[in-house]
Amino acid sequence: MSRDSTWFRYDTAARRLTLALHAQPGAKRSEITGLHGDALKVRIAAPAVDNQANAALIGFLSEALGVPKSAIAIRRGAIGRRKVVEIAGGPELAAKVAALAASLITNHDSRITPSTQE
Repeated sequence: MSRDSTWFRYDTAARRLTLALHAQPGAKRSEITGLHGDALKVRIAAPAVDNQANAALIGFLSEALGVPKSAIAIRRGAIGRRKVVEIAGGPELAAKVAALAASLITNHDSRITPSTQE
């Protein structure tokens, strides 16, 4: 994992990935659009009403990263745009996110949707 990345961290002992996200609810479609300061910007195709955007965010991350929804938890920021999300998973999950980080750093116009993942 890159030491330059401030938006994700993998704890090998706990087998847990922590992501700093900037969520944008009410988007046309759900997608990862790049970096927003020290957070990963994720557009969510659900309104920020009655926890719909948070549920859609968890569903999107589940599909994009290939993990069950039950492995994903919003630890901080449930009612704001800035969120800290924890995902339970092994080193392969950390490698997938590290590859995503590399692609975002080298290609600023990249957009990641579940259909563009392997």
